[in-house]
Amino acid sequence: MLPMNTATPQTRYHIAEIGSLLSDPARAAILLALMDGTIRPAGELARMAGIAPSTASAHLRKLTDGELLAVIDQGRHRYYRLANDRVAQMIENLSVAGIGAPASNPWRGDPVMLRARTCYNHLAGALGVAVFEKIRAADGFALSGEAVHLSEAGSRRLKQVGLLDNDDAVDGIPGRTCVDWTERRFHLGGKLGAWLTTRLFEREWLRRRTSTRALTATTVGRNGFSALGLEWDRL
Repeated sequence: MLPMNTATPQTRYHIAEIGSLLSDPARAAILLALMDGTIRPAGELARMAGIAPSTASAHLRKLTDGELLAVIDQGRHRYYRLANDRVAQMIENLSVAGIGAPASNPWRGDPVMLRARTCYNHLAGALGVAVFEKIRAADGFALSGEAVHLSEAGSRRLKQVGLLDNDDAVDGIPGRTCVDWTERRFHLGGKLGAWLTTRLFEREWLRRRTSTRALTATTVGRNGFSALGLEWDRL
């Protein structure tokens, strides 16, 4: 066993490399812009980060080399996305700790973003936390550490409110708890969280607000959340 005051060189250098990548505000802005799970071209990311295209190219190369971003080539065009959901979870966790989040982050005072938004590919904000807690309170989740699976009671509850069909096979889909950085409580992440969020869009409970991660509930969604025990206007 290693002494408590030591770390493997791989761990030390990897943490230092990530810290260096996240220390630049422009690179942090690029990563935050991709937290909604979108795929964006370099020019768009440059505008969102408020930097010149040539500067963005250098930052994107560093983030790609550091395995925080993945590149998708389509003909002559290149698009960027977060490398995986572990990167999204890391950024969210750093935001919870107050590390790497821009001091002027508008979410802190934006009630629309605070109420409901996407965290990479799953539901976050007050709504995400409330949905997780409502299902958990009904014994809807089997929890083991950070791992989450939908229980039989959870399947029945989702069927009752119209989010789960009889032929849906979701019992084995793994989820995990994800700390919501604005609510400081858990919402549902992982593949199960992504499935549930996709289903909320498919059943037209939620729709995206243009060019943001913010979400709004439809009339169908307000009624559905009410059946789940949640009142949209009280979130």
